[in-house]
Amino acid sequence: MGNTKSGIVSKEILEDLKLNTKFTETEITQWYDNFKKQCPTGRISKEEFERIYEKFFPESDAQTYAQHVFRSFDTNDDGTLDFKEYIIALHMTSTGKTTRKLEWAFSLFDVDKNGYITKSEVKEICAAIFKLIPKDELSALPSDENTAEKRADKLWTFFDKGDNDRVAEGEFIQGVMDNEDALRLIQYTPGK
Repeated sequence: MGNTKSGIVSKEILEDLKLNTKFTETEITQWYDNFKKQCPTGRISKEEFERIYEKFFPESDAQTYAQHVFRSFDTNDDGTLDFKEYIIALHMTSTGKTTRKLEWAFSLFDVDKNGYITKSEVKEICAAIFKLIPKDELSALPSDENTAEKRADKLWTFFDKGDNDRVAEGEFIQGVMDNEDALRLIQYTPGK
């Protein structure tokens, strides 16, 4: 590996991340140093990822959702997240444009990774999202989305599809962008 300002980050990964994220070389280097401290092996296992997620949702059951998020980030399907996958995920979920975030959301909902979303996949992810909602917040939900099944049914109606139909990525993105309620239903944002 050539001499770069970042020292440890390979020039190839650094250049790729600079091109594909809004992060600067300095930010990437800082993220890398932090990543290596937290993950000396250079990889995050699914179990480690779940533990990290549980810290963000201490009042909830975050394990199932964390597993789905991990699957969507593990782009090479090796069962771990390397630094590049981690930074791309961080970028897409925090600083990326709405379309990029929705591309990621589509990959989250595409449980079997076949390029389409089915109603059963929507139900599976809505069930995982629902587990993130603390019990004291459940009573405040509207009656047509106060269970995981109702939430999934409501979301599915925005795509104007039958129960056995599928939704492609473009349809998903457009359906969510066209409806504020759909955008709210595909995520859980902790209150306060």
